[in-house]
Amino acid sequence: MTLMLRSESYQRILHKMGYYEYQHGLIFRHLSQEEGWNRHLEKCRDFILKAAERVRPKKVTVLGSGWLLEVPVLELSEKVEKVILVDIVHPPEVRKQTVEMKNIEVSEQDVSGGLIKEVWDKGGRFNFLSKMRSLDDIKIPQYRFHGDPGMVVSVNILTQLEILPERFLKRHTRVSEEEYLKFRTEVQRNHIKSLGGYRAVIITDTSETITEKNGSVTEKKTLLAELPKGSYSESWTWDFDLRSQDYNMQKSVLSVTAIII
Repeated sequence: MTLMLRSESYQRILHKMGYYEYQHGLIFRHLSQEEGWNRHLEKCRDFILKAAERVRPKKVTVLGSGWLLEVPVLELSEKVEKVILVDIVHPPEVRKQTVEMKNIEVSEQDVSGGLIKEVWDKGGRFNFLSKMRSLDDIKIPQYRFHGDPGMVVSVNILTQLEILPERFLKRHTRVSEEEYLKFRTEVQRNHIKSLGGYRAVIITDTSETITEKNGSVTEKKTLLAELPKGSYSESWTWDFDLRSQDYNMQKSVLSVTAIII
């Protein structure tokens, strides 16, 4: 998997499906919304460290490590024998930050288990003249660990895994919103299933409250799958976009749940 992800052909897929742009967009949003994000990021880091104290693992595997904004990588490296950072793409800054940390491993993997390639291969055969009429042929895979991952941390990716594959599919398909709802739900369910049997931390948004420029407020669920019962949990809000950076001038606040399973 790692070698395939580093191939030029796979990097072109990631580029065309928007993964590099999406990753850079996150750090730019953090910089523009820094005050609103800081409390959320601190809560994430504190919860992960709290879980490490409770579970006392020898190894920690972080899925969706990204820019390490939510990951207390230095503190974890001092508490455990090994930390594995897993993501589809690791920013060069993260590699530089961790290169001299001897018990940190950086691994490029599709944490959706291969959904990116599946969507590209099945949906990419269609275009605006001949659109896919059903999502039935899209097989939603489940991520598999190689060896013992120790304590697994899924940090702010449960509701994100479907975003770019769905966005790509919507350009190449003509199907109902009900099918997309089913697609998103199954992607989330399979991610949760991939954590089964391991001590794990899940940090995820569960709903989004949107305030329009005219003052109207709507709430939508972002978590469609059912979270497992945890031994410990916390909840808070994430001021995701309070400065109306989006083109539609919406302000967005996310409800977040963190659990230890």
